[in-house]
Amino acid sequence: MITLNEARSIIAAAEAMADEIGQPMNIAVADWGGHLIAHVRMDGAWFGSVDIAIKKAFTARAFDISTCDLAKLARDGGDFFGIDASNQGRVMIFAGGIPLCREGRAVGAIGVSGGLGAQDQSVAEAGTAYFAARELPVAA
Repeated sequence: MITLNEARSIIAAAEAMADEIGQPMNIAVADWGGHLIAHVRMDGAWFGSVDIAIKKAFTARAFDISTCDLAKLARDGGDFFGIDASNQGRVMIFAGGIPLCREGRAVGAIGVSGGLGAQDQSVAEAGTAYFAARELPVAA
C-alpha cells in the first residue's frame, strides 16, 4: 500500500524535477488498484493534462508496465495495438506513467503529463526513484 504521505512525497520529488527542467506538470499517484491517491497541478500546468496524468498512473498499474514501454507494444501491428481503446478509454500510452514497486511487486503508480514525452518520463522517473530509495517491506 502507498500512504497519502508517501504519495505526497513522491509528488514532491517529481515536482522538484519538473522545476529543474522548467516545465510545470500534472503529477498523479495511484494505489495498487489504479485508484487516485493524490494529484498536483503545478502552477502553469495545462489543465487538459490533469486527466492524462491520472490515466497514465492507472495504465501503469493496470498493466504493470511503463506507459512508454506499452506505447512501443501498441504501435500499428504490435502485440497490443488498440489497447488504448480498452478500459472505457482510461488507457494512456504516452510516456510518463510508471509502476511503483516494493519487493518486486507493483503497489501503485505515478503518472505525469504536461510536457513533451521525454519531460513527462523524466519527471515520473524522479518520483519513482524517490519511492524506490525509500522502499519499505510489503504489509502482509
